[in-house]
Amino acid sequence: MTVTHNLGYPRIGVQRELKKALESYWREDIDAAQLEELGRILRSRHWQQQADAGVDWIPVGDFSFYDHILDWSVTLGAIPERFVPGADETALDTCFRMARGRAPSGEPVTACEMTKWFDSNYHYIVPEFSGAQDFRLSSDRLFDQVAEAQALGYRVKAVIPGPLTYLWLGKMPGTDSDKLRVLDRLLPVYVQILARLKAQGVQWVQLDEPILSLDLSADWKTAFSAAYRYLSTAHSNLLVANYFGGLEDNLTVLLNLPVAGIHIDGVRAPQEIAAVAQRLGATQILSCGIIDGRNIWRTDPDAALGKVRAVADQLGERLWLAPNCSLLHVPVDLDSEEHLDPEIVSWLAFAKQKLAELHLLRQALDNQDAVAGELFLLRAAIVARSQSARIHQPEVQRRIAGVDAEYARRKAGFAERIVLQRDWLKLPLFPTTTIGSFPQTPEIRAVRRRYKNGEVGEIAYRQAMRAEIARVIDAQEKLGLDVLVHGEPERNDMVEYFGEQLQGFAFTANGWVQSYGSRCVKPPIIYGDVSRPRAITVEWINYAQSLTAKPVKGMLTGPVTILNWSFVRDDVPRADTCLQIALALRDEVLDLEKSGVHIIQIDEAALREGLPLRRKHWADYLHWAVHAFKVMASGVADATQIHTHMCYSNFNDIIAWIAAMDADVITIETSHSRMELLGAFENFAYPNDIGPGVYDIHSPNIPGTDAMVALLEEAARYIPQDRLWVNPDCGLKTRAWPEVESALEKMVAAAKRLREKNGVLTA
Repeated sequence: MTVTHNLGYPRIGVQRELKKALESYWREDIDAAQLEELGRILRSRHWQQQADAGVDWIPVGDFSFYDHILDWSVTLGAIPERFVPGADETALDTCFRMARGRAPSGEPVTACEMTKWFDSNYHYIVPEFSGAQDFRLSSDRLFDQVAEAQALGYRVKAVIPGPLTYLWLGKMPGTDSDKLRVLDRLLPVYVQILARLKAQGVQWVQLDEPILSLDLSADWKTAFSAAYRYLSTAHSNLLVANYFGGLEDNLTVLLNLPVAGIHIDGVRAPQEIAAVAQRLGATQILSCGIIDGRNIWRTDPDAALGKVRAVADQLGERLWLAPNCSLLHVPVDLDSEEHLDPEIVSWLAFAKQKLAELHLLRQALDNQDAVAGELFLLRAAIVARSQSARIHQPEVQRRIAGVDAEYARRKAGFAERIVLQRDWLKLPLFPTTTIGSFPQTPEIRAVRRRYKNGEVGEIAYRQAMRAEIARVIDAQEKLGLDVLVHGEPERNDMVEYFGEQLQGFAFTANGWVQSYGSRCVKPPIIYGDVSRPRAITVEWINYAQSLTAKPVKGMLTGPVTILNWSFVRDDVPRADTCLQIALALRDEVLDLEKSGVHIIQIDEAALREGLPLRRKHWADYLHWAVHAFKVMASGVADATQIHTHMCYSNFNDIIAWIAAMDADVITIETSHSRMELLGAFENFAYPNDIGPGVYDIHSPNIPGTDAMVALLEEAARYIPQDRLWVNPDCGLKTRAWPEVESALEKMVAAAKRLREKNGVLTA
């Protein structure tokens, strides 16, 4: 009989219970015991949901109150010196201080860096290592959760980050290979952990090694072999899991490891299933990921079964079936979507439903006749989606066909454009601005919610939004900012909001996915061709501009970010969908310009996260991604200034492509990494204006003016002063008004101090 298991499950709860509890704890409305009890309830519920779906081996260790990599750093004692806990501090509060820069107790400190988890929209907290790094077992949380699951009667498979991936994800002075110098100090702690799990009766341990989908140098490949020879002495049943892509040249590395089982991604690299099965050891388990853990479409049973039928007879019970990766990246339960269009619902599967599909596929593989009816219904849903009249818009197809090179080209180069723009903007040296959003107060969220539910009429809703816009403009005027924003009170999310105004998108009520910590997003579902029926932002931006003589930026989300932060249709190339979005929003850009808005920001926060994991595929992706941005941005006059914003990714290796976007101004996250990203400009002369973020908005800590001045002076080593802007590193929607006003006041003071240093009079 074929075995099923799961690599990981969403943590947040179908109603975002984890988010709400975390934020209550940080506000000190609940205590640690209440937070821990909520975690226990969620774990128990999610284990039961997986068991009810027929999963044979239940993952334990995938739950986290903030981030599993952060938890692992604390477990391994890899706690930077500035976070060394006091005698009374819990491991949980140490995690929160590392992630946020503060916990309910303790002094504020600079938070750890945060960046994207491979090519997903999940963020992890970057481990920090030193050359003298010491590791030691410092937390029993994993073992406590194993005991918790065992007491409830579940067959436990412990899930932990593999040692090579953990080191790869961290940062340390020097090159990536320098991190291998601390591997010998890390492995004994892993042995200790594996031995304790074995003593607890844990039969299988899953070690996640997704870096096997990356380009690895010879020394990293060699390190795998040595590391797992050492670890195999501590536990006999190790399952090494790779996902997010194919093994390619790392296939032999994985096959040669002395482990009991391996997991491969049969969704993104189905061609590797047969190749791995042929070379598998005589007693080794092959786990095939045949359910897509990164998207929400129902599984085509014939395609999924076709991937494994050829090896099923060969392997028998040594064939395990699973999702290709953790289900962390999809919503919890489709059953909670009571108001979503029934036709679209019939096309979808969330985490709970994906495990039901997994069980059905296992049954079909073992005895197809027994589940013929269920397979027929699943096939019918797949066919119905492909034939639906809602999918294709002929007018969109015709417009795509008419796109030529002129669509993606500004009329003049930057050197000519910037002269025209500076002439009418008349901004001071080191102009100040923000990224777009201002605090989303409970009152504003309540008005939006009541309007959506029909409890507030159109007139009252618009009055409330206008009042908030006026408040935001007034606050910025008083602070002395140079280029203002309207604050985005009408927007629930930078992607969801635009998707709601476009055709070809569907939206859930509870389709929440964790982005980081308590931050959850509700990705739109792109199910068909995309077009814009009417103007989206013009009214709000024009109203904001009517309240001030200072320029107000039009704020839009770019096509690549909308694509990468949505659940995307899988029946056409991603590049085609991206271009459709770009053309739809090009109309919005031109309408803003026509209405008198001459600074337009097009956020592309997710440009890098869509980057393929293998470098050989980068150029193709970047070509169509940059092309889509330019199609959206390039229809404006030379005097109209185009801004873009990017955050929380390493851009150094794609800086030439970012320059090719030809935005007049780019604002970019640099404060979290203390301007490390600007090292790219030592070898690359970035041609346009840039605003390196001078403080980290994801931490509640309020920065000092001196610190911001120091960061800007560091930036001025790489970028001429007359091309530097001053701004936070991201939007301000998650922060409270007192924090925002205090931080921006200091930011404006930093810009004024720099002007004075350069002999420029300030107002």
